[in-house]
Amino acid sequence: MSGYASNIIKEKIMAECSVIENLMEADVIYKDFSTTISDGIDSAKAIQNYWFGLSNYVSDFLIPCLNASSYFGNVEQKNTLTYSPADNIKSQMDLLRFNVNLVSRGYSGALKFLNDYFSKEGHELMDAWFNTLCKGNGENIKTILSKRMETLNRIAVEYPKAIEEVGPEFGFHFERGENEKVAETDRFTLYKIAPTDKQVTIDDSLKPIVIIPPYVLGENILSFLPHENRSYTHAFANQGIPTYIRVLKSIIDNDAVQTMEGDNDATDLRYFCEIIKKKHGQQVTLNGYCQGGFIAVIDLISGQLDGLVDALITCVSPIDGAKCVGLASFLKSLPDRYNDLAYGMKTLPNGNMVADGQLMSWVYKLKSIDTESPLVSFFRDMIMLSATDHTQFVFNKTATALNYWLRNDRTDIPLGITKLSFASFNTPITKDGIMPVKLFGRKLNINRIKEKKIPWLICYGEKDDLVEAGSALAPLEYMEVETTPFPKGHVAIATSWSNPKSKYALHTQFGEKKYRGPVKFQMDLNNKKNNSGINNS
Repeated sequence: MSGYASNIIKEKIMAECSVIENLMEADVIYKDFSTTISDGIDSAKAIQNYWFGLSNYVSDFLIPCLNASSYFGNVEQKNTLTYSPADNIKSQMDLLRFNVNLVSRGYSGALKFLNDYFSKEGHELMDAWFNTLCKGNGENIKTILSKRMETLNRIAVEYPKAIEEVGPEFGFHFERGENEKVAETDRFTLYKIAPTDKQVTIDDSLKPIVIIPPYVLGENILSFLPHENRSYTHAFANQGIPTYIRVLKSIIDNDAVQTMEGDNDATDLRYFCEIIKKKHGQQVTLNGYCQGGFIAVIDLISGQLDGLVDALITCVSPIDGAKCVGLASFLKSLPDRYNDLAYGMKTLPNGNMVADGQLMSWVYKLKSIDTESPLVSFFRDMIMLSATDHTQFVFNKTATALNYWLRNDRTDIPLGITKLSFASFNTPITKDGIMPVKLFGRKLNINRIKEKKIPWLICYGEKDDLVEAGSALAPLEYMEVETTPFPKGHVAIATSWSNPKSKYALHTQFGEKKYRGPVKFQMDLNNKKNNSGINNS
């Protein structure tokens, strides 16, 4: 009986073990199946993110292209009837060669970049395969593919979100009422900038400065991240300097902005400078950034600002646009018939014509198509957004703020102002100093600044490929001007070096030659006035 019971117990135990084994085997199968499904879903998401992310870069490039095609078709409908059939064919063949050259440059540039990118990727994948097969140290295939999937999710989903989230921190946000609205015309509003450093009080007895932003880039780039001490405009205000900025009103909502000419710019600036001089009892320093510097110069030599402005600062400004070799060469490579502003104009519902702001910025991408094509831009950002270790990835706020600016601050430009810049980039200043544009129907001579003995500081970027050094420094051919070089490119003065703790802080002197930053230049003008006891009113 006991033997029989023992056999029954053994059989039950064996049965239990069999069930457990089957369950364990099923669990393994289920886990393998779940892992397979999960990997498949992750792969599908990665593919989706890849195409979604790349399509965003392509669309950002193609939308202005489609607009340009539309404008081109509208203008050509008229021009085709104006020119002879032979001229039409020749112009179109020249344009075809121009486009083929652009495509070739874009393809070659993308191929070179992708070759470098995938060469690096190939080495990493080979190392990962080796570690996987030989159980070596370092990243295996699963780890490295997981990181690439994270990067694709970052560029398609998280990065665009981070760009939008930086918006409240970027720019002036005049609607918050933090800066005093001093005056306005039909075209501009003048604001007095309050310090972001709450321990600083503006000293109204100091020499005031009025900043002229570029029409193309807008004013917000000059208030990059103000509450992180990275703002060109606040770099002056935080030193107690009475700091004003002239802001263009919305071109969509104001007919007067749409139809304005260079003469309007000069007369409005005179009105603002009269108010500032009356308030502070002394003349103004005029400070133009980029295109704003060119506008400041021609307004000054027009005579409209006589007795109101006695010092000048220009930063990365195309004083002679024809010396911007890259852009000037690009424009000259266009067939003569197509190097015409008409191909970049759009008609508003009220019938006024303005320059398409998106198209203007797109032209700069075409100029550098070998490094700015959508594919290159996409993979360049892939590199930037790739985590180098296992720590939590943090987006670079400089990159997100710059992208927010590029995506949201591209506005249309008054036709009359666009004509001034267009003439500057196509026609150089003459040997005797005659500018390629006129104001109030009169010729403008840059030598007038020397005759008026106005101190001038020119700041430029050593690696600026938008406004090259030769263009910014063109006045040196006509007079002695103080110059200050800054490392990096076109907006570095307004972003990197506006930080008072940076190596090239704007309120300091730096380099072996003790170059003065623009804020230091303004501070020294105040010190000179105080030491001499002279009121320059």
